[in-house]
Amino acid sequence: MTPITKDMIINDVIKRYPETIAVFNRFNVDACCGGGSSIEATAKADGVEVEALLVALNEAA
Repeated sequence: MTPITKDMIINDVIKRYPETIAVFNRFNVDACCGGGSSIEATAKADGVEVEALLVALNEAA
């Protein structure tokens, strides 16, 4: 498995690892409107701690 990084595009992560949708939802990250942006950009815009989100995403994937 390729690790999920902050530079990856949310839509690409969801396509590769559909189980991450629940993680984005749990962290209240806008995976719909923010889906075309990087994890880092969208998480920051939504006030989410990027590192904690990445840990959870990689655990889910």
